[in-house]
Formats: sequence, structure tokens, C-alpha cells
Amino acid sequence: MSEPIAIIGATGALGFGLTLRWGRAGLPIVLGSRDAARAVEAAERARTALPDGHFEGYENAEAAAKAEVVVLCVPFRNQSETLTNLKEVLREHQIVVDATVPLAAAVGGRATRMLGVWQGSAAQQAQEMVPDGVRVVSALHTVSAAACANLEHALDEDVLVCANDREDKERVMGLIDRIDGLRCVDVGRLEMARIVESLTALLISINVRHKTHAGIKITGV
Repeated sequence: MSEPIAIIGATGALGFGLTLRWGRAGLPIVLGSRDAARAVEAAERARTALPDGHFEGYENAEAAAKAEVVVLCVPFRNQSETLTNLKEVLREHQIVVDATVPLAAAVGGRATRMLGVWQGSAAQQAQEMVPDGVRVVSALHTVSAAACANLEHALDEDVLVCANDREDKERVMGLIDRIDGLRCVDVGRLEMARIVESLTALLISINVRHKTHAGIKITGV
């Protein structure tokens, strides 16, 4: 069996969508939530949708301890608290895939506006907060949570990935490429996350205007 992926915030829209997509691709998924009971319930829903999948639900810290790749799918308002609570369990050589977006909605503003982050981006803030030796990869900001969770919907889009370490990027891109319809594009170092994260606000505006679930495609590569 493949190594498991831990998804922190797996009971949320994007987290559960990724649970289903990776589960259908044959990867074992450890679902994390602040409430262990909610994680267990979400794992049961995933098993109902995909009886051949392997899903386990735990409280966030226990979930993060069970995988080498930890995907952070929490709202920006919860990112700092979540990473603080994970500091005791995150360990050297783990990869944290940060899908957080600092949307103004986190403080009651519009979802089509971005918050300024002192570090430059949510991903850079995450890298500052995780223990030494834990590396952050920024990805999955432009994948529609609703489209991802609907297994009847055929995905057909690119995922922009940035990180400071090439091997980390390649490992994460290999996992994302396991999801049918997603193609990863390496867009550079972690500092590029400030641009990639802002594309979420752009897509929200497009989706509202056109009543769709738009994605991103990069041509010529």
C-alpha cells in the first residue's frame, strides 16, 4: 500500500474533496479535524462513497503524526492556531502542503479581496511557524472545492506548485498528479505563493460572475 497522506481540515469542503480524489486514486488518507468524532464521521462518509478506499479519522495532531506529507486545508483564520497546535508532532523531513488563502473573508471582508500577510504569503507564514526541518510546499489554491468533491465532475486543470526545495516539489507534484485531470506546473520558489494565492480571489470573482467552477490552465509548458 502507498504511504498515507494526512489532510488537516479534512471535514472542510476542499479537504474532503481531496480525500475523495486521492482515495479514488488508491492512496490511503488520514483525515484530521479539531474534533476527532467529526474526522471519524467524514472517514465513514468517504468509505460510503468509495468502499475500496482506505480512510481513517483522527484529531489533527494524531493525524499529522501518521504521515510524511501533511496537507493543510484550513481557513486562513485558523492557520496560525492549527500550526501552533501541531508544533509538537510535526517532525524533521515532513512536508506540509499549504493550501491556505488569506482571503479578506477571514475577517468579515469580501472573498474577492486579499489580506496582507507580513511574511508575504500564507505559505511563507506557515514556513515560519513549522518546526525546523519541516518544509512547506504551496499548492492546490485554484482547485474548486465543489468540483473536487463531486466525483462525477471530470477535473481538467493545472495546479501551480511552489517551494524552495526541488525534491519537495517533485514529491508533492507526484501525489497531485495521481488525481485524474490535474496537472502540476512548477512555478518557482515559495515566494511565488503570494501571487498564486491571490488567484483564488480572482477565480471566486469569475465563478460568481459566470456561475461556474473555473480552474487555471497554463499553455506552452
